[in-house]
Amino acid sequence: MAEHETVGELLARRGITRRALLKYTAYLASVMALAPSASKVMAQALSETRRQSVIWLSFQECTGCTESLTRSFSPTLEDLIFDLISLDYHETLQAVSGAAAEEARLAAMEENKGKYVVVVDGSVSTKDGGVYSTNAGKTNLEVLKETAADALAVISVGTCAAFGGIPHANPNPTGAVAVSDIIKDKPIINIPGCPPIAEAIAGTVGYLVTFGSIPELDDKGRPKSFFGDSIHDRCYRRPFYDRGLFAKSFDDEGARKGWCLYEVGCKGPVTYNACATLKWNGGVSFPIQSGHGCLGCSEPNFWDKGSFYRALPADTGVNGGVVAGAAVAGAAVGAASAWMARRRKERAIEEAKS
Repeated sequence: MAEHETVGELLARRGITRRALLKYTAYLASVMALAPSASKVMAQALSETRRQSVIWLSFQECTGCTESLTRSFSPTLEDLIFDLISLDYHETLQAVSGAAAEEARLAAMEENKGKYVVVVDGSVSTKDGGVYSTNAGKTNLEVLKETAADALAVISVGTCAAFGGIPHANPNPTGAVAVSDIIKDKPIINIPGCPPIAEAIAGTVGYLVTFGSIPELDDKGRPKSFFGDSIHDRCYRRPFYDRGLFAKSFDDEGARKGWCLYEVGCKGPVTYNACATLKWNGGVSFPIQSGHGCLGCSEPNFWDKGSFYRALPADTGVNGGVVAGAAVAGAAVGAASAWMARRRKERAIEEAKS
């Protein structure tokens, strides 16, 4: 590829038409909750820009975030790597290893100074200087500071990078922290989830590449297009919640009828993510649809907030109080509806007799 070849020139060389590019950008626009007209703007911006240099760092993690990305259905991993970005360093996916791999990272930093994007998955060890997680003779802490120094922006992928995640959970023996606790002078986008939704990663990178700017974020640094609504607000079981119809266990009649899982511990009312709309594995399903309550994995400290199988307490804060109150109200509405139904049936019987 020519050194200054644009994405548009690359696509043309591969026989990909402008029509196909517009279909692709229309998908990205819809995923990011942008106006339909944004697809043309994205197509134009994409066709004129060079592939974005991306350096992907993996720290205290399970590789689940990378596994999630490789299961992105649209755009596919191949689209993302070969058409939109130049993935210049990724320990799991790159072919080279050892000294050659580290040289590739340093070369990408030098060549794209001030323009490359750093993607991080995994929390950062800080205890005893960060010696509990190292690579190539350097601690994760050192590598993060070194790599982020001249970056355009940092994307924290997964709850471990965004909020510390499971390594940060009590008793946190490695002093694990979030990327944002270390890097204070760069724009940081958090895409939490354990693991995060593949399309949320791909869509955010796509937005960054096409617009050259950061998407609108919430108070936790998450893109509002993916984390603007609670799972509860978009859940297909919500009508059962509003009617006060709750499963009492995972194998009772209510569970078999698909009733709300609030009382068996679902954290959907206080968890913000796109699970209920984008779903998983190409939109096939998501945990609640599979019969299990939300664990709240895209929220800070989710691992230490108590049992996953206990209903949210009334004193969880503003949201918790509202949710608990709504649950009681929902149960009352459900009971009232049942009573009214019984009365209508009784009246019908009485009228039939008379």
